[in-house]
Amino acid sequence: MNEDFFLAVGGIGMFLLGMKIMTNALREAAGSNLRDWLSRFTTTPLRGVMTGAITTAIIQSSSATSVMVVGFVGAGLLSLGQALGVLYGANIGTTATGWIVSLLGFKLQLGSLAMALLFPAALLDLLAHGTLARVGRVVAGLCLLLVGLEFLQDGMKGLTEGARFDMLPSGTLGSVLLLLLIGAVFTILVQSSSAAVALALVLLDGGVISVSQATAMVIGMNIGTTFTAMMASVGGSRPMRQTAVGNLVFNLVTSALALPVAIFAEDQMTALAVATDPMTALLLFHLGFNVVGTALFLPFTSEFAAFIARLVPETKTDSLISLDRALLQDPGTALIAAQTALITIVGRLFDALGSALQPEPDLRLLAALAPVEEAVEELVAFLEDIRLPEGVEDDEKIYTELLHQTDHVMRLLEHARRPAFVQILLEDRILRRPALAVGAALLRHPPAPLTERDAERLARLHRLVEHRRKRHRRAMLLGEHAGMYSVSDVFSHTDAMRWLDRVLHHAERIAKHYETFHKVRPEFPEEAQQKTPA
Repeated sequence: MNEDFFLAVGGIGMFLLGMKIMTNALREAAGSNLRDWLSRFTTTPLRGVMTGAITTAIIQSSSATSVMVVGFVGAGLLSLGQALGVLYGANIGTTATGWIVSLLGFKLQLGSLAMALLFPAALLDLLAHGTLARVGRVVAGLCLLLVGLEFLQDGMKGLTEGARFDMLPSGTLGSVLLLLLIGAVFTILVQSSSAAVALALVLLDGGVISVSQATAMVIGMNIGTTFTAMMASVGGSRPMRQTAVGNLVFNLVTSALALPVAIFAEDQMTALAVATDPMTALLLFHLGFNVVGTALFLPFTSEFAAFIARLVPETKTDSLISLDRALLQDPGTALIAAQTALITIVGRLFDALGSALQPEPDLRLLAALAPVEEAVEELVAFLEDIRLPEGVEDDEKIYTELLHQTDHVMRLLEHARRPAFVQILLEDRILRRPALAVGAALLRHPPAPLTERDAERLARLHRLVEHRRKRHRRAMLLGEHAGMYSVSDVFSHTDAMRWLDRVLHHAERIAKHYETFHKVRPEFPEEAQQKTPA
């Protein structure tokens, strides 16, 4: 009995570990392409359903899809309505795991083959690099999943020996709710709907539960799978909380719609099991009620999005940015979130410096840079915690450009803390004109990302200011020899010229590095400007 218990528990653990390894490897292999696909093709809720279903079926994780969606909503790449479409599709796509488990683990019974393949797959992961290593991890994860499933089957045979489905209550509302609760609690405990569905398939295959009893458990599992997302959203960003609440409401409603089938359609489910087989009947039910729920919600997605936006309102905060730590699960999405935060920080800095360098200087924004300083600290801490997968060159380039931008932002912030030079520049009849030109250029930046034209304009202006600075410095030194300027005037004006030059240099480099980021992710600025979150 003890051996069977440990075998079953170990089988669940091996299944979960294999699932995680396989999912992470698939996400690393297809992550950047899937992110591009999601951001480009999720233009309507219907297309969102299709992309969400396919994405989740490929990477075998609705949680990973949700993390990407949250990042896109926060970055303005998707509206809440479009994101909800992806979530509908993710609930459909996650049912693919059950079909894979049923085919490979039960019908083909590949447990022994998986054990044999595990060794070469592990060697491939350990010794190879890049794509080959990820292929090794995918195969190793699948092998662990199948071996774990076999252990679970063997353990449950011993634990449930002599048990039959007619020993459990069925056919009443109370019995269905009890089985639903069991399914929900088990899913919450293992934090994986795939493992919970695998257990239901094992019990069904062993004759421990009937098809109608299994349907009640699967409904509960559909509710329990939202618990992880709800817990992860606590204290998270608004898009994260909206996504979790939207997913919860969707799953609760679809589960409520499926409940009458578990109570009143026992004969029909049994007939379907006879016509196909019990596992196929259960998987068709699992797929069916998610498809029906999606079909019901899809026409009212705009109204549903508005309801969720009211249900999870914007909370007032003094923070300039909000970087959700949950996005670190997907490095590519975390990079997008970091770039979005940088755009906000740069906008505030440019506004502050540009407002100061005006004919009637406004220094109030320069005196209120504390939120910018806190935002930069938050951004640096976030960037430090991003762990890039090996061999993803685009993400490595983006990360490098983000570090360059952040470095120049920190240096620009240091210069912004020295507003005394503003008055010197504006009082100097020769320096006043270039100073005002710099102020106008900084205020001309768009509310969304910098464009290539902004980078070129700043670079051209920087060359002109640098030339003017060198000429004026020579003139000041000659004037000092002639007694026209005091030594302190020469030093203060030289420092002011150097301050203006460095401000413009850092602004230009920020724009230039963003331009490089844009070349790697060309869809980002256009999408960010056109699609604003609800």
